[in-house]
Amino acid sequence: MKPIIGITTYDKNDYKIEAPYYSGYYVTPDAYVVAVRRAGGIPILLPPGEDDISSILDRVDGIIISGGGDIRPDEYGGNREHPSLNRLSAERDALEINIIQQMAERKDKPVLCICRGMQVMNVALGGTMYEHIPDIRATDTHRNENGFWTIHEVNVDAESKIAKAMGTDTVHTYSGHHQAVKVIASGLKVIAKSPDDIIEGLESTTHPWMVGVQWHPEKSAHEDSSQQSLFDKLVTLAKTKMNTSEQA
Repeated sequence: MKPIIGITTYDKNDYKIEAPYYSGYYVTPDAYVVAVRRAGGIPILLPPGEDDISSILDRVDGIIISGGGDIRPDEYGGNREHPSLNRLSAERDALEINIIQQMAERKDKPVLCICRGMQVMNVALGGTMYEHIPDIRATDTHRNENGFWTIHEVNVDAESKIAKAMGTDTVHTYSGHHQAVKVIASGLKVIAKSPDDIIEGLESTTHPWMVGVQWHPEKSAHEDSSQQSLFDKLVTLAKTKMNTSEQA
C-alpha cells in the first residue's frame, strides 16, 4: 500500500473564496499534494479544529506541517500587539502544536515541517520567535517587494538529515516569510542558515526524522530534484515504518 501523508491546511478564514453557498474553506496549496503524489504517497488534508489528534496520527504514515500565517505570540511569550502579525488562528496553532508534541513523544513516523511549520515545531517544543525580520535586519532578503516569493541561498550542514536527503548542502530556493526563529527549543538543532544568519533549518535530536525548513521546497519540487527529494525521503520513511537503516 502507498503510505498516507497528512498535510495540515490553512484555517477556514485564511483565504476568502467567492462562492454563493459557503463562507469558509479549508485549503492547502496544490504543490504540497502534487509533491507527495510524485513521491508515491497518498496525501490527505488535516484541517484545524480536530480534537482527537491521536486517532489521526494512528491512521497516517507521515506528516507535513505546511506553511501559512503567523503563530499567535501567546504561544511563545511574544508581542501580541505587533502591527505586522497576520492570519492568526488559535485552532490551527492548537492542531499543529499538538501534532508536533505528540510526534516528538511517539517517534514512530516521519515529520516534515515547512516555513510556518518549522516555526511551529520550534514553538511547540518550547522555542520563541522574532515577530518581524525587519525588526532585526536592516535589509529583508526573505521576501520580495510585494511581501512574498524571492529566491535566496541557504547553506545546510552537510551531515544533516536534510542535506543527505537533498543530496546537497547549498540550495537556492523559494522563500516568503517575515518571521524567524529566535530561541531554539530544547531537543532541536540548527542545521541551515541564510547568508544573513537567519535560521533556515532545524532537526530534532531525539526523533528519528522530524525536520524543518524555513523555505518552500514544494514551490520548486517539480523542477528541482533536491527539493522533491525532501518529499521523496518523507514518503520512503513512511513506507518503511521508520526503519532505522533509512533514517540517515
